[in-house]
Amino acid sequence: MPTKSLKTLLGERLSGERRVAVLGIGSELRADDGAGMLVIEMLDKPPVSKICSSKLRAFAGATAPETLTGEIRRFKPSHVVMVDTAEMGEKPGTILLLKPELLGGRATFSTHTMPAEILSNYFRKSIKCSITVIGIQPKSIEFGRSMSKSVRGAAKEVADAIKGAVCDIQKVR
Repeated sequence: MPTKSLKTLLGERLSGERRVAVLGIGSELRADDGAGMLVIEMLDKPPVSKICSSKLRAFAGATAPETLTGEIRRFKPSHVVMVDTAEMGEKPGTILLLKPELLGGRATFSTHTMPAEILSNYFRKSIKCSITVIGIQPKSIEFGRSMSKSVRGAAKEVADAIKGAVCDIQKVR
């Protein structure tokens, strides 16, 4: 049986979406740790239809994503997608959809101030929204290095899957 594409998996996770907030997390100064921020940059580029863009908003959380909680709450998302590099013991560039309740176990997020688990719990309780966490396995998070080709490709795949899942879902309705 073929495995489901990232776009298909996201479409399932975002089922019933009204508004989707995508929060990019990480440091562009630390090689692959900038993957979440690269996804946000890619989401902000056209072409995204007006219908889709009214329901899809990208937030650049960088190393202090908690500073955007008020702005995200005002957007009133039905779904929040958090994108960050995560040490998961996988091949660099591997993309995994992680369940927020399991964040303390499978993946380690370490370059930002607030743990992803606490941030996702905050969103779930204060906004009453569904949370999806996308982890991208880094090759290196060394300061001053360039992003690896595999992680750059993974970031593009994530951005394309998010756009595809949100826009395709709306076309069906």
